[in-house]
Amino acid sequence: QVQLVESGGGLVQPGGSLTLSCAASGFPLDYYAIGWFRQAPGKEREGVSCISISDGSTYYADSMKGRFTISRDNAKNTVYLQINSLTPEDTAVYYCATGPPDLPYRKLRALTPYEYAYWGQGTQVTVSS
Repeated sequence: QVQLVESGGGLVQPGGSLTLSCAASGFPLDYYAIGWFRQAPGKEREGVSCISISDGSTYYADSMKGRFTISRDNAKNTVYLQINSLTPEDTAVYYCATGPPDLPYRKLRALTPYEYAYWGQGTQVTVSS
């Protein structure tokens, strides 16, 4: 059974950092890309970044460049999203999802939600003082 489980969310003060994890089970990640998305209350889901597990190529949404870093640990079948200099505007549920391995190369289409087949349940990130 294909399963993605996000973890690492929580309450963080502005300016802080978090590292989210996306652990996959039921299938090897090697033949996929993993994308991170987020959805804030009352807003549409937006793409953050994606990574191809096989070659490590990455893509970031323009608005996410600089503070977000995506990485993977193939041995642990896990993808990470590090977020630095958190602001209240980063408050959202963060989701990971699987997609074709060439997604990072698709550039502007790399973070199109319908390209992603399996989704996790999400982890809540709240940035507040």
